[in-house]
Amino acid sequence: MPSTPVLEISGAALRLRGRELWAGLDLTVRAGEFVAVLGPSGSGKTTLLRAILGLQQLSAGDIRVGGAPARRGDRRIGYIPQQRPLPPGTSLRARDLVALGIQGPRFGLPIPRRGDRARVDELLAGVGASAYADRPVGLLSGGEQQRLRVAQALADEPALLLCDEPLSSLDLANQQAVTAIIERERREQDAAVLFVTHDVNPILDQVDRILYIAGGRFTLGTPDEVLRSEVLTDLYGAPVHVLHAGGRLVVVGIPDAEPHHAHDHEAEAIL
Repeated sequence: MPSTPVLEISGAALRLRGRELWAGLDLTVRAGEFVAVLGPSGSGKTTLLRAILGLQQLSAGDIRVGGAPARRGDRRIGYIPQQRPLPPGTSLRARDLVALGIQGPRFGLPIPRRGDRARVDELLAGVGASAYADRPVGLLSGGEQQRLRVAQALADEPALLLCDEPLSSLDLANQQAVTAIIERERREQDAAVLFVTHDVNPILDQVDRILYIAGGRFTLGTPDEVLRSEVLTDLYGAPVHVLHAGGRLVVVGIPDAEPHHAHDHEAEAIL
């Protein structure tokens, strides 16, 4: 095990618009570890990823990646966003979108270097996208577009892979495909994975630890330690029940973090 963790978060706190999202957060993630980040909407899961990416300043504490302070544009970090459809008229081919992961940070026009095309082809093949490499991205399905985003994130063989609900809006087959690609990267490249999600079921077999954030508090542990009725009840300060149904975990009774939501008093989340 490497002496320097891939990710170190120490005494981290963050306030947004006068509300404290979390405070006193300590998290160490080592190479090859898979950590799922769970919690209701508005609890600060995506904001945590933004802080690691150097896009959001902490109120207290610090974040280090590979022993160095977190900074914007760190090529050791790969980022997979949520699936959002690209407009049909987008003037990029699939391979052009992936190429941005290689050429994006360069100053000036992204002039291809020797070997760039071969690397793009390798990335496309790795995510099963070779068949539509030259098609306009706007004409691809949501699952096909998401495979391209994964390929883009893997362009520099990152030591840390940040995933911001990458399975949302995908059907089961594409969820399984994207999860398999991320798991392969972890296994073959020993990449650490921080995976934000509302539904832990598709990745439960891969998860080493869970960071659960809610109401300004958090708990950290293995899935067996965290996904328990008494633990989540204490975290939320309200009765929460973890049920097992059809091979899935179902968490019932979670109060929504955003009180203006219409379903406040009947919140139910599938984990």
